[in-house]
Amino acid sequence: MAADWRMDRIGTALRGENPTVMRRMTSGFAVIGDVQFLPGYSVLLVDQPHVQRLSDLPRGKRLAFLSDLDQLGEAVETACRRLDPAFRRVNLEILGNTDPFLHAHVWPRFEWEPADVVGAPVWLYPRERWNDQRFRLGPQHDVLRDAIGSELDRLRSGI
Repeated sequence: MAADWRMDRIGTALRGENPTVMRRMTSGFAVIGDVQFLPGYSVLLVDQPHVQRLSDLPRGKRLAFLSDLDQLGEAVETACRRLDPAFRRVNLEILGNTDPFLHAHVWPRFEWEPADVVGAPVWLYPRERWNDQRFRLGPQHDVLRDAIGSELDRLRSGI
């Protein structure tokens, strides 16, 4: 994957050039995370690059974003539960401390996580995990990515 799309995640998603996009949602894009030390990590990107906070959206679009987040969270949960029996739960977060655009994190959590971080926020994982090439998104995550995308399709079809 080329690094240039990371500089404009929403713009490249709108142009169909962001390789992490799994599905177009009502309010934005469901993308698989760049780093996969917790397999299934996904992000919901708003489809308006200038929007920085949830409160910047009109109420209808705000509710659509939260509904999309709910669907992405459920899709990650279902896919991860099916693929890893040690799946525990999903954590949903809207933080906005680093990137200047509205986005929400969907973090699957597992029983096999190290004892010192299993009950803590994912942000307390050692920095090495975030930068380790073993956990970079790649073809080895295609099965997981397809499973999450299929669950999103199922949820959105009402089946």
